[in-house]
Amino acid sequence: MSRRRSRRLHEEDVEYTKEKPEKEESQTDIIFNENRKRKIHLGLIAAAFFMIGFFVNMQIGMTGYAVQGSQNGGLNVMTAQEAGNKAISFINDYLLQPGVSAKLNKIEEKNGVYEMSLEITSPQGSRDFTSYVTKDGKLLFVSSIDLDEKPEKPQTQNQQPAEVPKTDRPKVNVFVMSYCPFGLQFEKALIPVMKLLGSNADISVNFVDYIMHGKKELDENLRQYCIQKEQREKYVDYLECFVQSGDYSKCLSEAGVDEEKLDSCITATDEEYNITGLYNDRSTWSGGRFPQFPVESDMNSRYGVRGSPTFVVNGKVMRVNRSPEAVKEAICSAFVDPPEECEEKLSEATESPGIGPLGQQSASGSGGGCAQ
Repeated sequence: MSRRRSRRLHEEDVEYTKEKPEKEESQTDIIFNENRKRKIHLGLIAAAFFMIGFFVNMQIGMTGYAVQGSQNGGLNVMTAQEAGNKAISFINDYLLQPGVSAKLNKIEEKNGVYEMSLEITSPQGSRDFTSYVTKDGKLLFVSSIDLDEKPEKPQTQNQQPAEVPKTDRPKVNVFVMSYCPFGLQFEKALIPVMKLLGSNADISVNFVDYIMHGKKELDENLRQYCIQKEQREKYVDYLECFVQSGDYSKCLSEAGVDEEKLDSCITATDEEYNITGLYNDRSTWSGGRFPQFPVESDMNSRYGVRGSPTFVVNGKVMRVNRSPEAVKEAICSAFVDPPEECEEKLSEATESPGIGPLGQQSASGSGGGCAQ
């Protein structure tokens, strides 16, 4: 059952039960609810083990599921294909959200169980997973932990993160994909801070150098890049409208953006970085699945950006709760002499992922992200 941990979900041992797990509500299409630890009600849950997950800065749960099989008390061995078909049906019927589906690409015996190569397809694209099912078709394991490999020790509580350098005017970069639900979540928390500290700090929204949400994301990335570049004073108003409505035409009008000037910038940027050409040439896509968006690739490399959102203050990547107050405090900690605006209290509520109203508290926390 040996596989690289970086491609694994985490594992829980679950006692056999004939009950089917209820589907869990999710605020995004992320496969297997990768934005938080799974909470699948199966009756008796024995233990949970957590490691570094599939997405950057995000933990996800691995669970063993009881799949109804023979009840004669002995091992009723199924063929690999029979067990695989049964597992796929269970995954599609009980574990995935609407619009997400699983397909069995390959199954073979390994270490006393059947190892399945799965393809999970969602509106955002497809990903490959390796999962396991027992030979009697009773237990499904979404993934595994290799007990022969030694995991890295987690950071202990007395270890302190790298201190953010202090400057007179902090430089803040927030890397997102414009349609990533969690990038939108961070931007909702950022907007009140941009309004509060915009005259005291250099705060910019930047873009991850690949896209995961289709052509509309490429177009919106370009649109926002150019508004910031040439009509920066209009950007916060545009962004505040966009994260709540997703209607760029309406937001351009409401923010008073000069659309002729914007179109010229978009055309020039597209030509300079060959963005449309790269999109149309699938051979250039990252992993064959994600089109490149190389406009700010140098900055992505400099800060080690791998996904959306990535929050950088004075050159240091930071992880904070996605609330206006937490974002403000992180930036204010980077001032040599914090301005009086840092004394103003902002909302401590974690913003909700995806397009929607500001100030709508999330029930899912701040751990999710979009990354290949």
